[in-house]
Amino acid sequence: MISCLIADDQAMVRDGFGALLGAQDDITVVGLAADGAEAVKLARELVPDVVLMDVRMPVMDGLEATRQILLTPANHERSRVIMLTTFDLDEYVYEALRSGASGFLLKDSPGDDLVRAVRLVAAGDALLAPSVTRRLISDFSRQRHAKAPVAALEALTPREREVLELIARGLSTAEISQTLVVAPQTTKSHVGHILAKLNLRDRAQAVVVAYESGLVRPGE
Repeated sequence: MISCLIADDQAMVRDGFGALLGAQDDITVVGLAADGAEAVKLARELVPDVVLMDVRMPVMDGLEATRQILLTPANHERSRVIMLTTFDLDEYVYEALRSGASGFLLKDSPGDDLVRAVRLVAAGDALLAPSVTRRLISDFSRQRHAKAPVAALEALTPREREVLELIARGLSTAEISQTLVVAPQTTKSHVGHILAKLNLRDRAQAVVVAYESGLVRPGE
């Protein structure tokens, strides 16, 4: 079972998402939070697999709540955060990705997308495929001057750098495998090595590193 915590200051959103996810055979909603501070408290107590986190909330916003949750050792090891936002280009979402969130989802996304997102992130993947995510990362990274490639990138093999570039462009494991003409398991192995060498939690952080290091540039 995938345990899920929902944090949103709107009761209708909490209840609606809770009912939808709770109706799934493989997902259980373990807690509901009305603000960021409550989300941090419940996340530390319950250590859920996935936290659905609204960006804008009273007392403590979703960005700070995400930081605090992922700084907690137990949550850092297990919990994954999906940011919920009303806007497809939200400055807080990019910062959330840099803080360790595994992706984001628009609040008006179809119910099937929400369920798929929870399952995807719980499995260790990241919400990087939708074009809106690629646009968000591209737009906000364009506003920052790309740094010289971080030293850690030098530890990657040429193939691993190639895989990292494809991850940053939003390709799935299957798409990367097809592009490089390799088996999916080989691609997964490369991804695992990349995350380990760069000390990253998941693909979302890998995308940020790829853009911020200058390995991939917006618009290319």
